[in-house]
Order: sequence, then structure tokens, then C-alpha cells
Amino acid sequence: MHGAPALPPTFTHMPYARADAPKGGRLVQGILGTFDSLNPLIVKGLPVHQIRGYVVESLMARGDDEAFTLYGLLARSIETDEERRYVTFRLDPHARFSDGQPVTADDVLFSWGLLRDKGRPNYRQYYSKVAKAEAPDPLTVTFDFGSAQDRELPLILALMPILPRHAVDPATFEATSMAAPIGSGPYRVTAVNPGVSVMLTRNPDYWGRDLPVNRGLWNFDEVRLDYYREANGYFEAFKRGLYDFRVETEPLRWHEAYDFPAARNGQVLRDTITPGTPQPSQFLVFNTRRRVFADIRVRQALTLLFDFEWINRNYFFGLYGRSAGYFPGSELSAYGHAADTSELEFLKPFASHVAPNILDGSYRLPVTDGSGRDRAGLRRALNLLSQAGYELDGAVLRQRGSGTPLSFEILVSTRDQERIALAFSRDLKRAGIEARVRAVDPVQFDQRRQGFDFDMIQNRLDQSLSPGNEQFFYWGSEAADTPGTRNYMGAKDPAIDTIINDMLAARDHSVFVSAVRALDRVLMSGFYAIPVFNIREQWIARWNRIERPQTTALTGYLPETWWYRPQQPK
Repeated sequence: MHGAPALPPTFTHMPYARADAPKGGRLVQGILGTFDSLNPLIVKGLPVHQIRGYVVESLMARGDDEAFTLYGLLARSIETDEERRYVTFRLDPHARFSDGQPVTADDVLFSWGLLRDKGRPNYRQYYSKVAKAEAPDPLTVTFDFGSAQDRELPLILALMPILPRHAVDPATFEATSMAAPIGSGPYRVTAVNPGVSVMLTRNPDYWGRDLPVNRGLWNFDEVRLDYYREANGYFEAFKRGLYDFRVETEPLRWHEAYDFPAARNGQVLRDTITPGTPQPSQFLVFNTRRRVFADIRVRQALTLLFDFEWINRNYFFGLYGRSAGYFPGSELSAYGHAADTSELEFLKPFASHVAPNILDGSYRLPVTDGSGRDRAGLRRALNLLSQAGYELDGAVLRQRGSGTPLSFEILVSTRDQERIALAFSRDLKRAGIEARVRAVDPVQFDQRRQGFDFDMIQNRLDQSLSPGNEQFFYWGSEAADTPGTRNYMGAKDPAIDTIINDMLAARDHSVFVSAVRALDRVLMSGFYAIPVFNIREQWIARWNRIERPQTTALTGYLPETWWYRPQQPK
């Protein structure tokens, strides 16, 4: 995206992969939830996300040690100009789909048109920016961007899923399906138990197995995805060895629940990994489409009432920190930093959209006394709520005039979310606010989240070091009215839309960083969500039959680089 690739043209394998990793064995991956579709490229249904990468490939592959650098996969070469007004991909003549048919430029054009018209909202948004596409020969395709000022588009197109024209029916593409998809990737779908499990089997004739981007990857003969609908049963299954690894997200469990026999005797190993990307963050998200959260002063007051210090000490062993920003722990974060000259230039047309203390870097998240009964924060919150038109009527906070109580629902799907929501509802009750906690299963939670059918949810946000077009998908104005996007908060702000476009037009890395920080300030100033905590480390537990390289990628753990430990002779 910016600068030059880290690896030379002669590289033989990715630095985080073991080139001579042994092949064979089976990886069983446990997943909390369920599925009703094998198509992750459409809005409808609960898909198996691993189809992307394992079964369906793109023109290029990510370098996971770099912010945003791509290397050739289906595409053997790439050409663009200094302005990035077009991109030309020349396909590898050896590329084949799993049914043996060659991957051609016609398949690329077909995929582009199909996903532009019928794919997920992010695909429709990205690919509609292409002014013209053509294939001058069977192995070459050119995308012309016309007047679009978007320097990320060549990379966005390079990551487009490539589907076989001969095996996909456009008329039924948007319908959920359990039919095994045909792709050009290293695995094929060989067995499906709807809602329960999916078996992926490595294709012995995989065309790209010797490419430098693939050497040392895709080492298991089989990858089985097993689904669990309940969190406690999910963990108990791991303890029994029914699946091979889990990413732990609960500090209490990480510190106290891994004292079972297999963990004590070394059969289960625990890895703590610190990635170099922005720290994943958990937020309590306000759905600002709801009238109760339309006033920013209400959102600010509720932020004051969230007692992070009490929750962190009692639930998380004091392990978590939190940031008001959306790119914490990275150079992209504006939290605690004054805006530089370049940022001020981006923000100049939108001076009223950024709070002065967020602009000068002096804003800090409220800090309570950790008692669960902080009176100073309560007074400040009630003052803001009074300004927003609410007053206490006995023990109930009501809107002046209408007498309507301030109340809303917090939708949760896990025990951990429920604990946080219940603690928050206790704090809100002291201000006369009723927060009802409603627990639903992961399937219903996901359906309601995708349809924006909630007042407040807890949601995790993962950002990269090179944010781009996906930011429109997260909080662009158009996405706010499009179910299936991730603009759960309902943000509709021209400052956000303009600054994302500024990010995409940046050629210099320092200018890009300033644009992202400007976006961070606008998002913070909107008080669209309450920061719950930032995740500084990845906690991975695995059975010792699964091994991984000593070197970790910038992005953290990568199961595609792992392998099955050969059986030791007795």
C-alpha cells in the first residue's frame, strides 16, 4: 500500500512459515456457533468463513509480516501506474480449479461482476468503483478505475475471491447452499454435517503448493471444523481433546481453568503471543438509530457510568487496559496525542465534529474509584442527562414533559458478555436507568446484529495497520442503512466519509497516518460506543500433537502454518 515490499523477488517462503514443515495428519478446529451455508460471499445465512483461503483463493496473498503488502498467487504479475488509475493482472498459466479446469481471465471478470451485483455489501461497495474491466487475452485482465481517487483499489481487486464461471449459477448465488463449492485453493470440501461439522481435505493436485507464498503452509491432510452452540460445552470438549486448539478470550478461564490433567502433564500447551497490529477492542455499541441514543449527551453520560476499574479488578485480574480510540496500541491511534499540522488540515472543514479536548489530546476516559459506587462519576452523568432533558423521579430517570423512563436492552450471547452487561446495568440503576439484559444464542445474536435489531450490543473490533475501504463498511454513511454491514452504531457523518476518502488518496505513509488519526478523532468525538477493554495478547491453547513455527507473524497466530507432529517411535 505504501513504500516497497519487504521481501525480494527471489524469496523462497514467508519468514513466519517453516518451509520444510511435515505434511499429514488432521487439524480439528472447534468453533462456537453454527452454520447453514457454505457461501461466505453473500449476506444471507451463517456461513463457514474458512471457505475463503482454504477453498477459494484470490489473485494475490497477504504478507502477514507487513501492514498491507500482497504477493502473487493466482496472478503471476501485476502492473499499475503511479496514479493507480488501473491495474492489470496476468494469471499463472498453471492455475487450476479443484476440478482441473484452468483459471482464466474470464473467471476473474465473472467473479468481479457477480460479487459487485450479488455479493456482500463490502464487495458491492468496493467493486462498483471499477469504471471498466476487460480481458485482452485468456490470461490477462485489466481494471480501469476512471476518476476514482482510491489508491487501495489495486490491492482490493487483488484480494477478490475468484470463482469458476463454469460451476457457479448466478441465478441461485444469493441463496444459502450446502453444496461443496469449487475453488482453486489447497483444500476441497469433502463432507458436511449441516450445523455440526465440515471436513476439508487437502487437494493432492493443488496447483500452487510450491509457490513461495504457500511453502510451509496448508500442512494438514484434513481440517475438520466442529461447531459448538454453548460456551461451557465448547471448553469441556477441548479439555477432552475433541478439538486441537482454542483461542481463549476469558482471563478468569485462562488463569484458573487450565488446571486439568492434560494441561498439567504437558499434553496441552499454552502460548501467549503479542501481535504488532492495533489491539483488538471490545465495545458496548450504541445503536444510534434508536431514539434513546440519538442525543450524544446521553451517550457521554452512559460512558461515565461504566465502571471499568471495578470490572477489570473483579473479572479480569487487572490484565486489561482500554483506549477511547479505534486503533489502540499503534501509531495510528490519536488517543492521548495532540493533532499535528497534517491532521488539522484534514479536520479543518469539520472543526465542529471534533471535541476540543480530543483535538488537543487531553481527553481521557473516565476513571472511577473502583468501588462500584463512584459518586463523582454519577454526579457528572446526571448533569449531562439533565442537559439532555431527563430528571430523577424518585428512583427512575424520566424525560421531562413525556415522563418516559430512560431504559434500553443490552443484547448478549455469551456468559462473559452477560457478566459485563449485568455489572453495567447495576451501575446504570444508581442513575435511575433501566438496562434489561437479554441473553440469546449465537445464531439469533448474529441475525439481530446483522439486521441492526438491537439497542446495545457488545462487539469486538479488529483493525489492521493499513485501514482502507473497509472503514466505509464499518462506519460509512451508506453502510448505516445497509443491513449486513458492520456499521452497527449507525454513524452517518460527512466528516467520516470524507476522511476515509483522504486516507485512500494518501501516497506518503506519514500523511496516511495523519488521516487515520483524524478519523480516530472524529469517531471518538461521536461517542458511538463505550470502550470495554483492549486485548493486548493472544492466548492460544493447543494439544501438543499440533506444532507451530517458532517465528510468529506480525498479525499473530496463523493455523495455516502449523503442522501435525509425527508420531514418535515407541
